Amino acid sequence: MRGDVTPTASGGHETEHTLIGGTANRGLVVRVGDTVRRPLRPASASTHALLVHLEAVGFSGAPRLLGIDAQGREVLTFVEGEAVLPPYPLWGLTDESLVSVAHLLRDFHDATVDFGGDALTWSAWLPEPFHTGGVISHNDPNLDNIVFREGRAVALIDFDLSAPGSRVWDVACAARLWAPLRSDADIDDARRGQSMSRFRRFVDAYGVAHEDRVKVVDAVATTHVWCYDVVTEGAERGNANFAEYWQATGAARADRTQSWLEQEHQTMRAALG
Repeated sequence: MRGDVTPTASGGHETEHTLIGGTANRGLVVRVGDTVRRPLRPASASTHALLVHLEAVGFSGAPRLLGIDAQGREVLTFVEGEAVLPPYPLWGLTDESLVSVAHLLRDFHDATVDFGGDALTWSAWLPEPFHTGGVISHNDPNLDNIVFREGRAVALIDFDLSAPGSRVWDVACAARLWAPLRSDADIDDARRGQSMSRFRRFVDAYGVAHEDRVKVVDAVATTHVWCYDVVTEGAERGNANFAEYWQATGAARADRTQSWLEQEHQTMRAALG
């Protein structure tokens, strides 16, 4: 989440700037100096343990946990850079930026191999067999959750949906969002007409083994359903931002994309060759 908007008083000597981006916590994430303040969640302790682990193993592509502030919010380091926010800048849609996202995701997974996490509480668990892949999945590698500097992805942010998972799952989720894997009728930027070539480029850049490529394709539609289940369940629990998104564009596009993924399943397999 990047970009300062109208500042508000923080009750102290520091000024809070609301950060734009995201849906679940829209309007609730603020920057204070070189820190970011975010609401706590039932699974925050697990996310905090993950961030501490990432720092300990030297992974630089995530914010650092600094503690809890007087208002009961988690305090993270602010990661300098830019996210790909609408209207999408051309630099964020290049092949080079796509490849850098794949490399960042691979580095993140490598850094979580020794973390474990099965005994911790997470916001949402992945369906079988994708929750037993020996890594932590980010599960929300959307365009606004990756920070870039000079056109290269340098950090993941917003680990609210992270959980024990698999490389195949997270690659499928990221490729679905970044290729993107949906009908050209629902792509209104420079990526139109390039879904399959970008899908192949992402999977190649990550380094997915040949025997796992069919698994990535098979996971794409499942990640689509899972992610939209998170949205609808959040809306049912009273999250107004999720409800607004779902009513405005989410439901219609979700149905169209689900149909497209079913129709293009064999094309996606062929694209990964």
